Amino acid sequence: MQNVELNAIEILFDELSDVAFFVKDRDGRYLAANRTLVRRCGLRNKQEIVGKTVLEVHPRHLAQNYMAQDREVIEAGHTISKHLELHLYPNRRHGWCLTHKTPLRDDAGAIVGLVGTSHDLGLADDHHPVYRQIASIAQHIRDNYKEPLCLNQLAQEAGLPLARVERLFQRVFHYSPRQLLLQSRLNGALALIEADQTRSIADIANDCGYSDHSAFSRQFKALTGMTPVQYRAQHHGARPPSAPAPAVSLWQELGA
Repeated sequence: MQNVELNAIEILFDELSDVAFFVKDRDGRYLAANRTLVRRCGLRNKQEIVGKTVLEVHPRHLAQNYMAQDREVIEAGHTISKHLELHLYPNRRHGWCLTHKTPLRDDAGAIVGLVGTSHDLGLADDHHPVYRQIASIAQHIRDNYKEPLCLNQLAQEAGLPLARVERLFQRVFHYSPRQLLLQSRLNGALALIEADQTRSIADIANDCGYSDHSAFSRQFKALTGMTPVQYRAQHHGARPPSAPAPAVSLWQELGA
C-alpha cells in the first residue's frame, strides 16, 4: 500500500473517535494508525507508534492476544470479523469492542501485512425502527444472564424466528444475541471480581451463569487477556502470577 493511500485512509479514520484503525506489516509493526489508537496507547503522536509492535505499545496481557490474532491473519490468511473483546483505555476504564482484521496483499496476491479496526460498542440505537421488536429480548438477557437461557425460546416468546432475531440484533446492536449474553456475563464477573477479593473464582463463575469453571476461565482470558486470578491481582494491586520473559521477536513468543 502506497504512502499516499495510507495518508488518505488515515485522514478518514482520524475523524472517528470510537474506532481504532491500524495497518501492520508482516512482522506486526505498525505502518499506520489513526489518532484514536494513538491516544489509547498513551502516545502523543503517530510518529511514536509507527514501526513499533503491539508488545511495545499495549499492556502485555492484551498484546499477546493481539499477536495471536495477527498471526492467524498474516500466516493463515484468515479474516477476523466482529470479534468481541475487552479493551483497556488510558484512564483504566474497560470497554467492549468489535475487532475486524483482514490480510493486506500485494499485486501478486502475497500477504504483506494486515489492516484492521476496533469499533467501540456503545449504547444500542433505541431510535432504530426495529428496536422495539427485540428490546424485550435484549433486556431479558441483561437481567437474567445468571440463569440458563434458551435464545430460541426467547425468540418464540417474542413471536419471531431466531434467524430474524439474530439479523435484527446485528442491525441494532451490531452484534449477536449470543455476544450480548457473553458480554453481560463477563461484565457481571468483572464487577464481582473487582468488588470482592476473597470470593472464589468458581463461585463467581457459577453466579454469572457458568456451570463449568474451566470454561469460564478460558473465555475470560480470551476476552480480557488475563485469567480471572490475574485480573483480580492486577485490579487489587497484588502481585500477579509470574509472566514469561519478554519476547525476542513478534512470533517467537507464540511458538512460531
